[in-house]
Amino acid sequence: MATFADPDEDLVRRVGQGDPAAIQAMVARKLPRMLALAQRMLGDPVEAEDVAQEAMVRAWRQAPRWVSGKARFDTWLHRVALNLCYDRLRRRREVPTDIMPDRRDDGPAPDRGLHAADIGFAVNDALARLPDRQREAIVLCHYQELSNIEAAGLMEISVEALESLLSRGRRALRLALAGHRPGAEGV
Repeated sequence: MATFADPDEDLVRRVGQGDPAAIQAMVARKLPRMLALAQRMLGDPVEAEDVAQEAMVRAWRQAPRWVSGKARFDTWLHRVALNLCYDRLRRRREVPTDIMPDRRDDGPAPDRGLHAADIGFAVNDALARLPDRQREAIVLCHYQELSNIEAAGLMEISVEALESLLSRGRRALRLALAGHRPGAEGV
């Protein structure tokens, strides 16, 4: 079995020993990325905060038992956060309702005339409509900045399968965003 150089090894060891400064450093280093991952996967800031915090609690609990060399701690933490996101996405699908949700007005808000904000909304909306695995691949590679090898390992698929998911996801995003033009007025 191959071993991996883990830049978090010393930090995780110190967290496992209960070092308050190490715990604070881990939260400062990892929480923003877990929050960004959860936000992109769930599209809900409140749920994203819950997921990111739960992932950090699990990291703190796991630290005393962490065995380095099998995988990078960061990779394990991303997997925990993704699993928590998928748990929430499954629960969303399982809730039957007779009431249709309010539809978001995709037009530009009166107080937000900035084109960048419009593009951001359109990208997030298009990303949310991707199939789960395509969205996961896009988020891990483009937003979490993991390499294809790291993302494939995290998703437990081959690099070729990851590249296929990325290709299909990018194509779907291009199609979804094709009508979004700079300066286009919402009607």
